[in-house]
This record gives sequence, structure tokens and C-alpha cells, in this order.
Amino acid sequence: MTLKECKKEEKADREFQKKFKFEGNINVLTQMMVDPAATEKRGGGKNLPLRRGEILDVIQFTNQEQILCRNSQRRYGYVPRAVMLHL
Repeated sequence: MTLKECKKEEKADREFQKKFKFEGNINVLTQMMVDPAATEKRGGGKNLPLRRGEILDVIQFTNQEQILCRNSQRRYGYVPRAVMLHL
């Protein structure tokens, strides 16, 4: 990883912490997959765009309806629990 990429990731992480009022280190708890039968949704606000079969990093189990996740493009957002499957 180049220095430029590393700084870009650090900036994205700082923006995530500010936007979601997340304190502490960003640790991946587990990985989960978006249900292949789920409808694809465009992201918006604090919601992460959904693509069928995509593997997401789980950052935090926020409540009974949503999970805070990160996708492969290092974008953060909430995902409904109903469309997530354990690997």
C-alpha cells in the first residue's frame, strides 16, 4: 500500500467516525453477505448501497433492525439485518 492510499484510508476513517459519532478503533467484528435474493438498493444518507451477494465487514451491531457495515470500497453505512446472511 502506498503512502497516498494509506492517507486516503485514514481520511475516510476519520470522516466515518465524525459522521456516525463512532468512538474508538474501527474493528471488524465479522463478515456477512447480502442475501442474493434481496433487492438491490441505492444508498443514501447513512445507508450503504446494497448489491446482491456482496460481502460486507460488520463494524457494529447497532440495534435489532440495522448493522453498521463497510463495503469493499471502504464506504460505511447502515444495512438492514433482514438482508444479511452469516458466512
